Amino acid sequence: MYKKILLPTDGSEIANEAALHAYWIAKKSGAEIIALSVMETSSLVGLPADDLIVKIKEMLEEEAERSLDKIDDIVQEKSDKVKITLKTEEGSPADIILETIENEDIDLVVMGTSGKHGLDRFLLGSVAEKVVRSAPCPVLVVQ
Repeated sequence: MYKKILLPTDGSEIANEAALHAYWIAKKSGAEIIALSVMETSSLVGLPADDLIVKIKEMLEEEAERSLDKIDDIVQEKSDKVKITLKTEEGSPADIILETIENEDIDLVVMGTSGKHGLDRFLLGSVAEKVVRSAPCPVLVVQ
């Protein structure tokens, strides 16, 4: 039924929990998992020092890599028969997730309700909520 499952991650425990659900579905359906970490860089615009921006981007890249490595470990620990692709993108998380759904022909999105930045839900609106409202495919939200 599913061929490609998108698994957005921010490195949070709830994202890691979503990985277990994505793994189980992928194993049962033979689907590939595409794990996606989105670096939110919009807050860097207007910072005074270019070297500061470069350092912050490097830190964000390292955090994204750690998040994806953890997802890869979770999946590989269970089985090496589930194909997983790791991707890092830069931009607005909800927008990048929705673009990836279209570009990668995603059949299912599995994601956590809220991640490291739980306060964002009250200030900016939940990424999960935006994806649920706009995705052209089913979205499984794990809490």
